[in-house]
Amino acid sequence: MLELCGSEAHHARDVLRLKSGARVALFNGRGHEITAEITKVERDHISLRKLHEARTPPLRCRITLAQAIPKGKNMDLIVQKAVEIGAAEIVPLVSARTVVHLDRDEAAQKQTKWQNIAIEAAKQCGQNWLPEVHAPQSPRDFFGGAVPGASHRDAAADLQLIGSLQADARHLKTVLADYEREHSERPGSVLICIGPEGDFTPAELNLARSHGCQPITLGPIILRVETASIYCLSVLSYELLG
Repeated sequence: MLELCGSEAHHARDVLRLKSGARVALFNGRGHEITAEITKVERDHISLRKLHEARTPPLRCRITLAQAIPKGKNMDLIVQKAVEIGAAEIVPLVSARTVVHLDRDEAAQKQTKWQNIAIEAAKQCGQNWLPEVHAPQSPRDFFGGAVPGASHRDAAADLQLIGSLQADARHLKTVLADYEREHSERPGSVLICIGPEGDFTPAELNLARSHGCQPITLGPIILRVETASIYCLSVLSYELLG
């Protein structure tokens, strides 16, 4: 017997107004999905009967988005779209030119909020592998792995990229083609770093480059932060997840 409790039970009962006999899809965020039928709706929980279960393999390429936190609610949008496009991890960065500054409590609250946005986006788009949204951290802590929970830096991604306005930045298509030509296969993991409204500082770009990030250009038009993130993720998804 399966049960929904807490906020999930509230959402099913009071928002979706599901009744006994309704069918729902449950997932654990690690590729396991169960189709179930509601058997009883009570005040504090909902009982369900399992009908079918399936397992979805991970996407072919593990994409990590390291995103400098933009102003306003744009980070909410970026997290939502990153989940829909297929990112496996999202790392909010507090760079030198980031407008938003967070103390420890505010950072924890934001992380919880963005993780909840990721959960809702995964539900809506049927993504059975739930991306992890990490705690906000500085580029130095991210590349140095000094922040608890930054285990994704224990092993560098096969291909590491950073959006850049510098003259030596190369087109993403060229970088991907060069990787496949050199390795005779597509990368199994990619890190893409996107800066804030004022771009990363030269010191931050040099830090990223010293840790293996290749600077990429997104074309002659300067894109807004959220557009740049969605653009890069869309290209990587098209090239590497299909």
